[in-house]
Amino acid sequence: MIKVVIAEDDFRIAQVQEQFLQKVSDVKLVGKALNAKETMDLLRENEVDLLLLDIYMPDELGTELLPKIRESYPLVDIIMVTAATEKAMLEKAVKYGVFNYLLKPVTMDKFVETIEEFKRKRKLLGSNGEVDQKMIDQLFGSAKQPVAMQNDLPTGVDGHTLDKVKVVVERLKGVSIDEMSEEMGISRTTARRYLEYLVSVNVCVAKHEYGIVGRPQRKYYFVE
Repeated sequence: MIKVVIAEDDFRIAQVQEQFLQKVSDVKLVGKALNAKETMDLLRENEVDLLLLDIYMPDELGTELLPKIRESYPLVDIIMVTAATEKAMLEKAVKYGVFNYLLKPVTMDKFVETIEEFKRKRKLLGSNGEVDQKMIDQLFGSAKQPVAMQNDLPTGVDGHTLDKVKVVVERLKGVSIDEMSEEMGISRTTARRYLEYLVSVNVCVAKHEYGIVGRPQRKYYFVE
C-alpha cells in the first residue's frame, strides 16, 4: 500500500486530487496539508511514500521545502502538482529529484496515469535480482520513449487514446480485449488494434490463459 500526502492550499483542488487517488488501487491517503508547516508536520508524524506537492503555498514555496524534505525524509518520493510555469521552478524540482511535474489543471487521466507509472517503477525497484540495462531503461523511460514520443503513430492509433489504454493495462494488471473494450467504451476491433500495437513496440506482451471452459483467452501485460 502506497501512503500519500497531498500538500495543496486550495481545499477544493485537494478534494479533487483525493477523488482521483480513489481511482487507483493500493493507494492510501494519510493526510492533506494546506501549507508548508502542515506538510512538514504530516511527514514527521506519518510514514509517507509519496508527496503531492504544490509550489504556491501561503507560508513557503513548495520548491523551498525540497531540500528540507530531501535532508530529513530522503525516501519520500515527490510529484509536483502546480500552476507554476517558470523554468526556474522546474529546474529546481528536477535538481531535487522529483518523480514528475504536473501542471494544473490536471485531468483525471493524466493524474491516474502518473500515479500508476509511479507504482510501476516502485514495484520494479522493489523486485529481487540484479540490475540490468532492461530494468534501467524501464526505470528511466528509455524503453517507452518511442511510444510516448512518436509523431508518426500508425493509422488508427491516437496518442491520447494510447495513453489511456496503458493506464487500463496497468490498473487491471493485465487485460483482455473484451475487458479493454468495456473499460474504454470502444469496439473490440479498436481495443485489439491498440493492444497489439503495444506488443509490436515491446511495451506489452500477450499471453494465452486458459479458463474453466472455452478457448484460451489472450491477455496483455506490461513487459517486466
